[in-house]
Amino acid sequence: MKMTAFFNDKKSMRTWSFCIFFLFVSAVYVNADIYQFIDKDGVRHFTNAPTSSKYKVFVRKKFSGTYSPSYYSSDEYDHFINKASDMYDIPFSLLKAVIKVESNFNPRAVSRKGAQGLMQLMPGTAKLLNVYDAFDPWENIMGGSKYLRRLLNRFEGKLSFALAGYNAGPGRVVRYNGIPPIRETQNYVRKVKKYYSAFKNQ
Repeated sequence: MKMTAFFNDKKSMRTWSFCIFFLFVSAVYVNADIYQFIDKDGVRHFTNAPTSSKYKVFVRKKFSGTYSPSYYSSDEYDHFINKASDMYDIPFSLLKAVIKVESNFNPRAVSRKGAQGLMQLMPGTAKLLNVYDAFDPWENIMGGSKYLRRLLNRFEGKLSFALAGYNAGPGRVVRYNGIPPIRETQNYVRKVKKYYSAFKNQ
């Protein structure tokens, strides 16, 4: 369910407070984050399906348990993942694990740094991979899989190195000759491996 709204900052405090309450309730109802974008005229735009990196998270949907089932369908894109797995010779379970950690199967996900879609491609990376619409599940999965294959080749099949490169950039992996001492990257590699194992055993 897509939901979009916009409000002018000049509205009364009472109306503005009601709008904020509405957004919190809506975040729970539609099971999604709510994003905000303030345009040049000072008008606030809200949506649960951002169309550009200009939108930033305003209300984040919380779900219990780091490894609890996704509130997005975890098998909705399996047919795309299967094709990418065959094309780039990457295990299906590994690609699915990367998508789980990157976006929790949300094709409209946008990170604080501007990464987009299921496999969270940065605009520059997407362009290099010939991904024209990072929010298109098919293009995103194929592009992200192609990039992961390049990293696996570059690091001679070392999974931890490739995953660290996907998260922090291959240059940092080369610099440290392994997983960089970055907490986010270390947690990322650990999570992907844990989901990889879990999906293989399903």
